[in-house]
Amino acid sequence: MEFHSLPKLYLIFSLSILFLSPFQAQAATKISYCDKKANYPVKVTGVDISPDPVKSGHPATFKIYATSGKSILGGEVVIGVSYVGVPVHTENIDLCNEVKCPVSNGNFVISHTQTLPVITPPGPYSLKMTLKNDRDELLTCIKFNFKIVLGSLVSDI
Repeated sequence: MEFHSLPKLYLIFSLSILFLSPFQAQAATKISYCDKKANYPVKVTGVDISPDPVKSGHPATFKIYATSGKSILGGEVVIGVSYVGVPVHTENIDLCNEVKCPVSNGNFVISHTQTLPVITPPGPYSLKMTLKNDRDELLTCIKFNFKIVLGSLVSDI
């Protein structure tokens, strides 16, 4: 390779990074347990947010992948959302509205879809989710962060 062709190589390399970067996979959502010392009966293995980032005025789906050593007859999912540390939304949801009950022991997915108001401010949010069984026993508690962008500024791909 001749020395004068080196700038062309850098240009090609830079352009390939620029054009390929939107197609890279999103990083997995990092979850943490509310009490790091607790041994929750339900273990959360992952969270999927679609779309990511969430768009104001558009439906957003949160999928919580979990596993349990026992079947769960019913219960309640409590979702709390904070914007820059200030609680802005709390919702109590019947577990059986999100999954087929009873939940067999093993893997299961809690899937919740909600359309955010168009006036939802863009920025960083945090979500806390607790899951209790039908006897009001805490099965798990997790936290994770997500981002909201203005729906009109993001193209629907």
